[in-house]
Amino acid sequence: MKPTEVVTAAAVEAPVIVAVAEPQSYSIFGDLVMLTKARLTMLVLMTTALGFGFGSSRAIDWFLLFRVMFGTAFVAASASVLNQFFERKVDRLMGRTKDRPLPAGRMLPGTALGLGILLAVAGEIYLMNRVSYLCAGLAAGTLATYVALYTPMKRKSAWCVTIGAISGAIPPMIGWAAATGSLGLGAWILFGILFFWQMPHFLSLAWMYRDEYAQAGFFMLRRKDIAGIKTATESLLCAVALTVVTLLPALLGLAHLYYVPVALVCDGWLLVCAAVFLAQRSRGAARRLFLASILYLPLVMALLMVCRR
Repeated sequence: MKPTEVVTAAAVEAPVIVAVAEPQSYSIFGDLVMLTKARLTMLVLMTTALGFGFGSSRAIDWFLLFRVMFGTAFVAASASVLNQFFERKVDRLMGRTKDRPLPAGRMLPGTALGLGILLAVAGEIYLMNRVSYLCAGLAAGTLATYVALYTPMKRKSAWCVTIGAISGAIPPMIGWAAATGSLGLGAWILFGILFFWQMPHFLSLAWMYRDEYAQAGFFMLRRKDIAGIKTATESLLCAVALTVVTLLPALLGLAHLYYVPVALVCDGWLLVCAAVFLAQRSRGAARRLFLASILYLPLVMALLMVCRR
């Protein structure tokens, strides 16, 4: 027998071990959590509670707070479901989203559409009957801005980030309106804080995943901004504006003066991260800015609650 024949025989007789990755298991509950973007919904509820607490001049009415958060949760969840319904095809093109229930084929589009509409209607009816028409109107504005404007604009213009920031800045106004019955100066200050915070938060995220967004046909960044100068500059300018708006509660008598030095520390930290992002425009610098923004918001929210007059 020739040497080559020996090798061939051994190769045939030897067991072949093939590494097969275990399929990832999914549950209905897990898919619903993913479909309603539970973390985003929780952020909406946190900012709604911030507006309610900051606007409450007396002891907090916990039952009213529960009602406004309950109705808002339904509307926020519906916005996420409807957003994924309309983006189900392009979600298949991105690694971050291809395992969602709709692009992965674990849920029928009609089921998601029906669920989104049901959540929206239920949330709006609840808010109108158990809270106020003003809160229901603000929630409807958030839903419409997110689904009807932000979602389709992502495939047309980088202005979608600004539109998305408007939608995300309305929830604290819902809380304020529930606590006070109207939209006062404090509601607009909270709107400004949430709006300017979202800009460096989402722009840094868009820069980190710019290749995936471009592959899916999303215009999350300014066109021809290959070096990222416009994106990083906009992030820094919005961080500066955020610093100014953050100080308004104390300057206008809505918060105690000892709020100012702590707020300045938080703002200074975010400004440094935004400046580094502008100087380097790397994925690492964008990630640091993104993580800093995640920590920044709950710190400022807690500070506003502690220092409110």
